[in-house]
Amino acid sequence: MREQVEGTREQLGQTVEELAGKADIKSRAKDKTATLTTQAKDTALHAKEQMQHKVAELAHQAQDKTPEPVRQKAAAARSDLARRAATVAEAVEHKTPEPVRDKAQQVTQAARHRPGALLAAGAVVLLALVMARRTRRHR
Repeated sequence: MREQVEGTREQLGQTVEELAGKADIKSRAKDKTATLTTQAKDTALHAKEQMQHKVAELAHQAQDKTPEPVRQKAAAARSDLARRAATVAEAVEHKTPEPVRDKAQQVTQAARHRPGALLAAGAVVLLALVMARRTRRHR
């Protein structure tokens, strides 16, 4: 009889633990969230890899279909453009006053650390330009 009571107590204890586990909604929600987050990250990574592969494949196909003279001309134009851009950048740097260069460097560093702020500022400037243009049109 005592053995039967002990067995029943053990079963009851296990049942209570199982029910407590099922009743712990917060823990179950965290587990489910972690599982879904992992699945979403895996899916996003897989999609990213597929897109990168597809882009590389399409770029390769485009390159294969582009005649050699066109590729050579594009490479020469790219090289010339890079050379001209470097020349212009050098001229601008020499003609720009030191305080302006310092301020531009500060803004660049801030934009690298907080790109969201840069996007927000750009959106505000764009909105202001659109509003100014509309105001001029309606006069």
